[in-house]
This record gives sequence, C-alpha cells and structure tokens, in this order.
Amino acid sequence: MKTRTVNTLMLIAVVLLAVLPLIFATGEFGGSDDAAEQLIQSIEPSYTPWFSSLFELPAETESMLFALQAAIGAGFIGYAFGYFKGKVSKSKNQ
Repeated sequence: MKTRTVNTLMLIAVVLLAVLPLIFATGEFGGSDDAAEQLIQSIEPSYTPWFSSLFELPAETESMLFALQAAIGAGFIGYAFGYFKGKVSKSKNQ
C-alpha cells in the first residue's frame, strides 16, 4: 500500500476511536475520588475524613492541570524516543 493510503486509514481509525465512544457510551462520568468517598460512606456511615482541602479548585482548572500533566508526560516520552532513535542512527552512520 502507498504511504498516503496508510496515513489516511490511520487518520480515519484515530478519528473513529475518538468519536465512537462519545456517541455510544452512556452513563455518568465520575471521578474515582467521588466513588471511593461514596463506598466508604456506605461501609462506615460514621466515618469522618482525617483532613479536608485548604481550597477547592474549579472543575475547569482541575481538567486543565490534568491535561497539562498529560501533555508534559507525552512530550517527555516523545523526546526520549527521538533521543534514543537519533542515538541509534548516529551510531549506525559512524
């Protein structure tokens, strides 16, 4: 197959993987913190947390920080792959 055909098929697959779960997934998206809190409250109703947060960030800020963390991690992994690939290519040329 030509490179352009393979790239087009891969792009279509990525778009489908991103869009189909949004269309067909039903239910509520909740965080694990909330699920854990509800489970603890159902097991031991008299439980009180040891401490509480000093301040609560807005949901948008939490999402932004999570996305930033993911982007930094992906950048680091991409840099490492490129660095080691370049190192192998350099050693082959010499």
